[in-house]
Amino acid sequence: MIDLTAISRFAARVIAVRPALAKELHAPVAFTRAEMAAALEGASGDDEAAFKRRLRRLREQALLRAMARDLDAGAPLEEVCGTMTDLAELSIASALEWLGIPQLVVVGMGKLGGRELNVSSDIDLVFLHASAEEAARLEAPARRLMRLLADVTEDGFVFRVDMRLRPYGDSGPLVASYDFLEHYFVTQGREWERYAWIKARALSGTGHDELDKIVRPFVFRKYLDYATLDAMRGLHAEVRRDVERRELAGHVKLGPGGIREVEFIAQGLQLIRGGRDPALTVRPTLAVLEVLAEREQLPRPAALELSQAYVFLRRVEHALQYLDDAQRHDLPDDAEDQRRIARMLGFSDWAACSAELARHRSAVTRHFESVFAERSSPAEAPWPDHPQLAALRTSQRYKALPAESRRRLDRVVPVLAQAAARTADPEATLLRGIALLESIASRAAYLALLAEHPEALERVTRIIGASSWAAEFVTRHPLLLDELLDDRALHAPQDLAALAAGLRARLAQSGDDTERRMNLLREAHQAQVFRLLAQDLAGHLTVERLADHLSALADLMLELVIECAWRDLARKHREGAPRFAVIGYGKLGGKELGYASDLDIIFVYDDDAEQAGEVYARLAQRMNTWLSSRTTSGMLFETDLELRPSGASGLLVSPLSAFAEYQASQAWVWEHQALTRARFCAGDRAIGEGFERVRVEILTRPREPGPLAKEIATMREKLHAAHPNASGLFDVKHDRGGMIDIEFAVQFLVLAHSARYRDLTGNLGNIALLQMAAGHGLIDAALAERCRNAYREFRRLQHSLRLNGAQYARVPRASVQPHVDAVIELWAAVLAKAAS
Repeated sequence: MIDLTAISRFAARVIAVRPALAKELHAPVAFTRAEMAAALEGASGDDEAAFKRRLRRLREQALLRAMARDLDAGAPLEEVCGTMTDLAELSIASALEWLGIPQLVVVGMGKLGGRELNVSSDIDLVFLHASAEEAARLEAPARRLMRLLADVTEDGFVFRVDMRLRPYGDSGPLVASYDFLEHYFVTQGREWERYAWIKARALSGTGHDELDKIVRPFVFRKYLDYATLDAMRGLHAEVRRDVERRELAGHVKLGPGGIREVEFIAQGLQLIRGGRDPALTVRPTLAVLEVLAEREQLPRPAALELSQAYVFLRRVEHALQYLDDAQRHDLPDDAEDQRRIARMLGFSDWAACSAELARHRSAVTRHFESVFAERSSPAEAPWPDHPQLAALRTSQRYKALPAESRRRLDRVVPVLAQAAARTADPEATLLRGIALLESIASRAAYLALLAEHPEALERVTRIIGASSWAAEFVTRHPLLLDELLDDRALHAPQDLAALAAGLRARLAQSGDDTERRMNLLREAHQAQVFRLLAQDLAGHLTVERLADHLSALADLMLELVIECAWRDLARKHREGAPRFAVIGYGKLGGKELGYASDLDIIFVYDDDAEQAGEVYARLAQRMNTWLSSRTTSGMLFETDLELRPSGASGLLVSPLSAFAEYQASQAWVWEHQALTRARFCAGDRAIGEGFERVRVEILTRPREPGPLAKEIATMREKLHAAHPNASGLFDVKHDRGGMIDIEFAVQFLVLAHSARYRDLTGNLGNIALLQMAAGHGLIDAALAERCRNAYREFRRLQHSLRLNGAQYARVPRASVQPHVDAVIELWAAVLAKAAS
């Protein structure tokens, strides 16, 4: 057990005056908030001198207990800081009650807001009220509040109070109205004030939600705010200059590798993404570092090193302050004080303590420079000689940019040109890159991202060089540039379970903000599509595997949209999940979805409640709005709902029993063809199983091959006539011998023969079904294999052409003639033969 009075002059002094407090040095548990509140009971009856004495003596008691718990019992940092924060919060609340002004909104800033107060800390406060008239009336009692806390009496002080973070600092009103604060943020708010308000927390009064709506948009931008890194570099440079001027290199808070640099790292990265990820608006520094690691915005080892350094630095800070209850951060030169500090921290001597401190500070400096160092690039190089670049640089758009944005663009353009020169088509790549830069030039955050991360610019250049569609996609959704920062994440396997869990958490955090939730889904979908696109262009995915991933992703989005739409739906007739399902047709149903495919879907339900039809119709309408509305983040999916029973004239949502009856007695052959590729995608799985039973029952009905073949051939002729091709090229989808012929032939085989071979009802895709049909002797095995290869090649060609902006998937006929011949042979062997 440590004799705290031997190493803390503060403890020795207090115990000498108030011996009864010696018990605090041996207290087995933390000083709880409830104990503090009990000590303040009855304070409203005190006169001013007695009230001041009560507060100050409570502080001495709390500080002694915190010191004992810290140095003797090894209490965690969170407990020590929490004790001091509780003391501050309860002291303020008691003083407000004593003054009769509980309506004053006291905002705790900095470490008070983050519940991280050190043991001899100032408290940074801002006083507010929703009403301008009431704010003016509260000026005088607010000054009394400051004196109650900060006046030095024979019992010391409670907390020194710093009000300089209020609007206009010392020259501003002591109590500001909400409107005054908002106007100040809009017209005068500076970057360093965003940093100052990041931990702000209202401690008293009412109207906290209203205040949050003013503060949050000022602190956290809606977009990815990479421009904040430059601002924080500038702020830190000012701090460094001040440190050098005042010779504070050993300062554990402001010096190199000190507490402030850990906070800069955490809060700089927090400011970048906090507007888009509510989890990053958490206040305590250690909690921010943990979220950054979880979100992979800071490598886990770096977050761990920074957290360990932060805890050690804060313990050093506390040890320094335990000496005399003074707010100090400078390391002692005196040998005796060095010995005391070393002993407080558990070291045998100052040399060992100093070495450990140096190790932590070195780690902080290394990570700080990794995050905030100016990126070196050939940015000072001149713009290349190119007509489009010359037009950009002489344009009004360029001239109207803020100086900082022009500087960033000047850094980015030469790097873009050099990266484009390394692609297969440098000219096309450069033109696409210029289009991207023109689209983001007025958005400082995206220019900052590319200027800060040349590796991201290199990656985006490769991607847009490989595909014009990819270039248009990124230009349309520049938020995707953020995906380029981590190459490992960009090429990581799809993990839909993790994506779903993360999205559900973020949707919940977004509360009732419908547009924000819609945008979350759109942005998450776009990010996942972009990752698949990067893997596709790198040659890591086959067309079939890509389509599987895109289809599974669409299923997840549909599931989440059901949850969101159902949650928001008014006048629901049941608790829990809806008895409702989404059925996919076409490319979604067949798991052949492409990057820009729309969704062919229908809605079914199985619920006997009288109002079920009306409720699920509203749910389906709301779902379609969530899917197809265009928000600031674009559209989730275009939808086609016309495959429902009776098409556009039919009900938007059908009971499963009505759907079954329609398919059995009213559906056309083409609707049964569509049913071969239909599947349950999202919603109630029991309904999905019921749908599958209906589907199999319909597909396995006996059918006469001749009439069926004629019906399908007639439908094929209509489709062919609707897609004329006078180009002289072969359309791999629509021309005779193309993909649609294969699909129709497979659909005929399923409808004509599933009564005998039920395995043909499996929604396994055309390639697998061709092999199964050959296995049953329905087609020649060699022909089936040739057509399987043809279908693969046609899909590959279609995909490749669309990636580069082709309106039609057309190629020279000679390049695919063997495949065309195989498909024509299949058509003759299957449909022409059956129809004759």
